[in-house]
Amino acid sequence: MFDQPGLETPGEFDYARSGNPTRKALEGVLAALDEGAAAFAFSSGMAAVSNVLMLFSAGDHLVVTDDCYGGTYRVLTRVFSRFGLQATFVDTSNPDAVRAALRPNTKALFVESVSNPFLKRTDIPAVARIAKEHGALLIVDNTFLSPCLSRPLTEGADVVIHSATKYLGGHSDVIAGTVAVRTPALAQELGFLQNAVGAVLGPQDCFLLQRGIKTLQVRLERQVQTAKALAKWLASRPEVEQVFYPDTGAVVSFRLARDTLAAPFVESLQLPLLGVSLGAVESIVTVPARHSHAAVPAPERQRRGITDGLIRFSVGLEELEDLQEDLAQAFAKALRVAA
Repeated sequence: MFDQPGLETPGEFDYARSGNPTRKALEGVLAALDEGAAAFAFSSGMAAVSNVLMLFSAGDHLVVTDDCYGGTYRVLTRVFSRFGLQATFVDTSNPDAVRAALRPNTKALFVESVSNPFLKRTDIPAVARIAKEHGALLIVDNTFLSPCLSRPLTEGADVVIHSATKYLGGHSDVIAGTVAVRTPALAQELGFLQNAVGAVLGPQDCFLLQRGIKTLQVRLERQVQTAKALAKWLASRPEVEQVFYPDTGAVVSFRLARDTLAAPFVESLQLPLLGVSLGAVESIVTVPARHSHAAVPAPERQRRGITDGLIRFSVGLEELEDLQEDLAQAFAKALRVAA
């Protein structure tokens, strides 16, 4: 709460949910990073996603990346579906599949610049042209690349979302989500929703997020360098059946030769944390079927290829050689245990 100068002369801020100096400063930084008309800070990545979905009404249809984060799939299929919002999940790395999924009531394309967990790239300018031709919005979840590696608003997107818990924060100590928009009209709509729904980022977390952003570029440059080398090394390992890496970013996914290797492998690792996040200074290993995509029904996971042996590895700031040594000893232990 902010003390007001007078009844007829209100100050810039009145109630902290509606705005406060720390969040204003952060949102200015976020808008500059994504080159948007405005940006908004939310209490989590899913709060950011949900507020964007509130732009739409019952009967509206969205075309969505099929290889998307499990939380996005869950909120669309189990929450917003209750209110009449329709979603079709397709491979958005294929523009023809996107075009084929359009309906007369399609109001937006919701894509991930790099998908989760198979790290497929979506051609943002190509899908932006499709969206524009159809009179639909293009929404891009750019969490895996961050503004350092991709700025979708400059390529034709209308809305860009980040789970700022990941690379923007970068230290596993803040939960946040951000949205940047291309036009003042969208800024007015998102600003209304942010205030009305109230899932805002608190001042202390705004401070922590600004602190993390200061080192974003240097962190990511090192992480990408290591990830590229690690992806190449993993592809040479007999314990690995397939490696997924889009030649950019700091996340590498790989499928083990046998699903039974997964548990002993991740439990034998010493350097990476076993957890459900990514984008931090420490490496984090995730088993999508058990963690990030556990909310996706098992038959749907199998259809997508999210097997128990699929591993997602978020590369931190450790030395490449140390990570390789740790992975190698974990592979060896897993083979002994699962023999």
